[in-house]
Order: sequence, then C-alpha cells, then structure tokens
Amino acid sequence: MTIVSLAEQIRAAMNAARKDRDKARTLLTSTLLSEIANRQIELGHDLTDPEVVEVVRRALKKRREAAEQARAVGRTTHADAEAFEAAELEKWLPPSVPDEELRAAVRAAIAAGAKDLGAVMGKVMPQFKGRAEGKVLNEIAREELAPKA
Repeated sequence: MTIVSLAEQIRAAMNAARKDRDKARTLLTSTLLSEIANRQIELGHDLTDPEVVEVVRRALKKRREAAEQARAVGRTTHADAEAFEAAELEKWLPPSVPDEELRAAVRAAIAAGAKDLGAVMGKVMPQFKGRAEGKVLNEIAREELAPKA
C-alpha cells in the first residue's frame, strides 16, 4: 500500500477537475499548488504533510477574510465565490480538535501557572499546531482567564 502525500492528492484533484472541466476547482487547486511550490522554494526542501497543511490554512484564512470584506461592502457574488473556495480548502485539512479538548488544555496550562493570555497561548499552541485555529484557541483562553463573577 502506497501512502500518497497531501500535495500529490491536491495535484490529483486538480487533474480530476481539469478532466471534468470544472474551472473553479481547477483554478483553486492550481493556485494552491503554486503556493505550495513557493513555500517549498522558500524552505529549500520538499514539504511534509504538516507543512502543506500550514499552506492550506493560510490560503483558507485569506479566503475567509476576503469573503468577510466582500460582504461588508455588499459584493455578495464575490463573497460567495470566496466562501466556496474556503469550503473546498477545508476538505484538505485534518479534522479539527473539539472545543472541549482545547478548553481542557487551556485549563491545564492555567493550572500549571500560566497567568496571562500570552503564556497560555505559548503553552497550548504547540500542542495543536495545524489541528486548531489560533483564533478559536485565543477565544477559549480569554474566556478561561476572565474573572469569574
């Protein structure tokens, strides 16, 4: 049994989209492969799957931000296109960690002596790198650090 890398899976998806004459998916996957190649040149070695996941996360973040901005100025067609691309990119990411597991890790970091947001994030982020969004972790950490009334 051969293990296929994530980059190879994306390349196969691009070829399938080309065969299906799906312009949107072809453009998205070829753009993603270009970003992967650029990162590979930057680092000077073939990317591992976790490094490819990081490239996909960056691309996803760009699409989500673009969709938000387009909606804010009333460009719903553009926002919908960006949202479609974001949904397609999410398919390439590993399943995200449940919020309960993130909350437990944040509580453990606080119990271990992390008193401020930076310290908590510094302890928790490496545990979930590539599997959880920093924004979600940040929100959970803020909730847990907030004084209880």
